[in-house]
Amino acid sequence: MKIRNLYLLFAWILLAGVISCSKTPSVDKGSGNVPDPNPTAKDVPAGANDGVTFINGGKSAIFNLYAPNKKTVTLTGDFNGWSTDAKYNMTNSTDGSRWWIQIDNLDPNTEYAYQYYVDQSFKIGDPYCEKVLDPDNDKYIDASIYPNLKSYPTGKTTGIVSVMEANQPAYSWTTSTFTRPEPKNLVVYELLVRDFVATHSYKTVKDTLNYIARLGVNAIELMPVNEFEGNDSWGYNPNYYFAPDKYYGTKNDLKALIDACHAKGIAVIQDIVLNHSFGSSPMVQLYSSGGVPANNPWYNTVATHPFNVGYQFNHESPATRYFVKNVVKFWMQEYKIDGFRFDLAKGFTQTNSGSDVAAWGNYDASRVAIWKDYNSYIKSIDPKLYVILEDFAGNQEESELADQGMMTWNNQSFQAEQGLMSYNDAGGSWDISGLFYDRFNFKNPYALVSYFESHDEERLQFKNAAYGNASGSYSVKDLATGLKRDELGAAFMFSSPGPKMLWQFGERGYDVSIDNGGRLGDKPAHWEYMNDANRRHLFKVYSQMIKWKINNPVFTSTTFNYSLDGAVKTIQLTDPSNSIEVVGNFGVVANTATITFPATGTWTDNFTGSTINVTSLAYTMTLAPGEYHLYSKTALH
Repeated sequence: MKIRNLYLLFAWILLAGVISCSKTPSVDKGSGNVPDPNPTAKDVPAGANDGVTFINGGKSAIFNLYAPNKKTVTLTGDFNGWSTDAKYNMTNSTDGSRWWIQIDNLDPNTEYAYQYYVDQSFKIGDPYCEKVLDPDNDKYIDASIYPNLKSYPTGKTTGIVSVMEANQPAYSWTTSTFTRPEPKNLVVYELLVRDFVATHSYKTVKDTLNYIARLGVNAIELMPVNEFEGNDSWGYNPNYYFAPDKYYGTKNDLKALIDACHAKGIAVIQDIVLNHSFGSSPMVQLYSSGGVPANNPWYNTVATHPFNVGYQFNHESPATRYFVKNVVKFWMQEYKIDGFRFDLAKGFTQTNSGSDVAAWGNYDASRVAIWKDYNSYIKSIDPKLYVILEDFAGNQEESELADQGMMTWNNQSFQAEQGLMSYNDAGGSWDISGLFYDRFNFKNPYALVSYFESHDEERLQFKNAAYGNASGSYSVKDLATGLKRDELGAAFMFSSPGPKMLWQFGERGYDVSIDNGGRLGDKPAHWEYMNDANRRHLFKVYSQMIKWKINNPVFTSTTFNYSLDGAVKTIQLTDPSNSIEVVGNFGVVANTATITFPATGTWTDNFTGSTINVTSLAYTMTLAPGEYHLYSKTALH
């Protein structure tokens, strides 16, 4: 994740504050000479998890809050008339770190709002709750998106409140036989619910799955869906990690979307933000008074890297490790998520690089150990779950993580933009050989998730239209020409081995700038684009390339040659099943080139169905600007 302009509005003055502990260890505990400093302490009942644990058929609940160094915590909510009377004070655990209380006489079929009243000075929600009520933002959620949303307890409290219910509406999963694609065949479609469909709802995304299935991708990646500040957001400003954001619909709507994806053979990857929290997070508020005091269990008092926003987690802290593992386990088990894309994974560092971006990317043994620990934990629960890191660290570090089965984002957007616009500045800026893992000295050929577009990058077709090169009557700025060059890009991106990703609507040449209406602003979906014949043809090329990539083992071959730094670019893959040769002219004038084929004989052009006869391994051809071909010895299927 890059620094986002909107987030610059959220700048906290970091203060060094220390909250004193209400208890001190006894020097002679049990001797009778020094009184027990915490005589009423009692540990949390066995079996009670963090947050709320229902017992007695849902008629009772144990509330359990991790809050070291606090003096008092009182439970308040619908069940006690929002009283902060001392009789609702929570019991402190013997080690002083936890606060708990049992509440009885509950109706298992009723939603209850509640908060924790801490040190008789402020109220917070429950970090482990699965639903919140927000007095500032819920009023903008339409009933068609979230029907029968519980009313906020206006006049009884302030701030975000948590919601619990023993007998929540259950979801019955219908797909039980889904098998995830192997990483080597993974093609991911990244989407933002808010901008993918005008209703910004899980239900409407579910209704579009036939479109996604026709495209042929075998995974979608949802930009952050857990609760974040406000409604209109990319989601990288998280506050509650176990609660799906209501702006997109109910938790069962999200489950139904995941279930429907699995029914169509599509995995679901969750973009999750665990580098930082924002100020409305109850974990921040527990220890925050304008900054993060040094005795908080989770966050750094000073961010350790230059791209941080909000409050940065300290992933060397045992409390943070415990929390993160609970978060990922919850989404894996409760929502059957197939993988995580960890935002700002390079930020999981305690090596302070200040404002030095280059130093931030240097090999960091602590960061490597952190990720190995998280990966091992995830794989202990589900060995096949995808772990994808937005890392962008040095090759040594990323390769070491790749050897553990993790994947990393591989951003080739700049080079692709240059190539499709047909510019090759000093240093070979249109060289797209970074699509190949050997360029980074990786041993794992399927660890780089390569892409030409993502949520963070400018749209290819916008760049074509705004800045494309020209020669004579041939201009990349022309819509039809620009879309043809997008086809050229797709032919090359999907031909290289390893997992691939595309950003929503790249398959139809989306040409609204990322900065239109502000970088994080709403963008129109433009579904009417599919009425344009040239855009439909681009969709068809994307779909064909994706299906060929998934269905033909040759695209996973580690026997290859490529020449991707000139105007005429080529990729050659061979394996026992087939051989392919991809060739394309990225120039704006015709180019004649000698292409090396792996074998003589008849080769099929899979886009046209025509054939060529290669009588010598060195085969000369002339290509018009933007012309491309995908040849194979045996026709692809």
